[in-house]
Formats: sequence, structure tokens, C-alpha cells
Amino acid sequence: MALKIRLQRHGTSHRPFYRMVVTEANARRDGRFVELLGTYEPQASRPENELNLKIDRIDYWKSVGAKTTDTAESLLRRARREIDGVIPKAKSKKEKKKVEEAVEEVVAVEEAEEPIVEAKESTTEACSIAEADSTESEAPDASTEEASKES
Repeated sequence: MALKIRLQRHGTSHRPFYRMVVTEANARRDGRFVELLGTYEPQASRPENELNLKIDRIDYWKSVGAKTTDTAESLLRRARREIDGVIPKAKSKKEKKKVEEAVEEVVAVEEAEEPIVEAKESTTEACSIAEADSTESEAPDASTEEASKES
């Protein structure tokens, strides 16, 4: 008798719910099973309810010769990484929103503290040569001022 660790599909259309079970290899997908090892709900309302596995029981069944399917093995790896802390547990939408708001507040405070430095444009204006000559001629020369003083 060959044993398999695999998923049984439950739930409704477009709202799946899976049970991870130990069953005989030739049993039907949703048929008889030996032991329930956990659940997987891909569309869970809370991320912490998405994957619940009894890892110690899975290890026991693997030690006595049960083979895991590819999907069951990937879920098992994911559960082990979450336990080890390699992958942080998924946060709920409310927790994500609170973190984003806190980050926005910090950024707003930092921006308010920093002085705003704007590049000033140079105030020199371009002028034609004729205008430059007329402004120079309007300016009194030192020699003309001396001549006017002498008279």
C-alpha cells in the first residue's frame, strides 16, 4: 500500500478550499483518507488563516514512506520558511495600510524639516549693443566732470 500526501479540493466554484491529507495512492482525489494534516485556503480573508499544517505529522508520514505531490511539497516548504522567519508572514490589508500611512507621515515630517532651496535665476538681462552704448554715453565721464568743475 503506497501512501501519498496530497490535497483534497473542497469549497465552492471560484472559492476553493483544500485539505492536505494522507491517503492511499490509488484512492480518489476527494475520497477516503488516512489522516488530515492541515488546510490551505488561497482566498482567505486573513493571511494567517491561509495555510495551517501539522508539520510534525507530515514529517512522521514522510518518515514511514509517504510521498508528497509537487503542490503539497511546495506548500510544505512555504510553511517551513514562514516558521523559520525566512519569509515574513503575510500582513492583512489593514496592517499594510497602517504601515503605508506611517511611512507617509515620516516622509512628510522629513520634507517639512528640510529647508527648501530653489535655484535663483541670474538677474542679468541681455541687451543689444546699441543699448549698451547709450547707457555708457549717459554715464558721466570723469573727464567731463573735471571740465565742468573748472569752468
